[in-house]
Amino acid sequence: MRITMLGGCAAYPTAEQGCSGYLVEQDDFRLLIDPGYAVLARLLAYAPADRIDAVFVSHSHPDHCADLQPLLRARVLTDRTGPALPVFTPYGSLDRLLTIDEPGLIDDGYELREFDPGARFDIGPFQAVTWRLPHWVPNAGLRIAAGGRVLSYTGDTGPSPELVPLARNADLLLAEASFADRLPDRYAGNLSTATEVGRYAARADAGAVLLTHLWPGADPARFVAAARAGFTGSVTTVEPGLVVDLG
Repeated sequence: MRITMLGGCAAYPTAEQGCSGYLVEQDDFRLLIDPGYAVLARLLAYAPADRIDAVFVSHSHPDHCADLQPLLRARVLTDRTGPALPVFTPYGSLDRLLTIDEPGLIDDGYELREFDPGARFDIGPFQAVTWRLPHWVPNAGLRIAAGGRVLSYTGDTGPSPELVPLARNADLLLAEASFADRLPDRYAGNLSTATEVGRYAARADAGAVLLTHLWPGADPARFVAAARAGFTGSVTTVEPGLVVDLG
């Protein structure tokens, strides 16, 4: 399982990095997780639009899904006879995004596979398990397994006991950490800190932690130090182009 980081900024992109976006490859199957703002341009450096085999969207906030729309345009406007793109997402999460274009333009370009968080299903070679995690809108944490390896991804989440089974013995925990060690009151219950990530990664015995969704302009070293206060394994932060090969 090979994971390429396309972006990891919270809220909005910067000149250097887009928002959440992760390309996961296994047996020539390409799964795009969370195509947020400014992810498509980075994605196209690795694969043409028609070579993406499926998309998973954790929740409806545009820093996690906005670039699905131009991805679908890139597919249907170059080949209207191409296969529909399977898009996995919680019920209703993409209702507004998928209706912003001219009527009918992208309708044949995708196959919506909506689910209630907690569902299990296959995505190509990946066995997927989802969890409902606390956020302002329905958010699905995702655990995918293939080839004996496991990737766990939180989407955006506040504190939850479900984070431990999500991350249990995962080879890599890709975890939202919008703040390093203190969460402003307005975000309480809906976002996480790197300190919290370190604690639940340790309880879950995760193999390694990759922090994402850092606020633009954040100092990555501070986030790594905060997570390492509770977790003794490898801790890094998302950088565009970073590739993690789980073997």
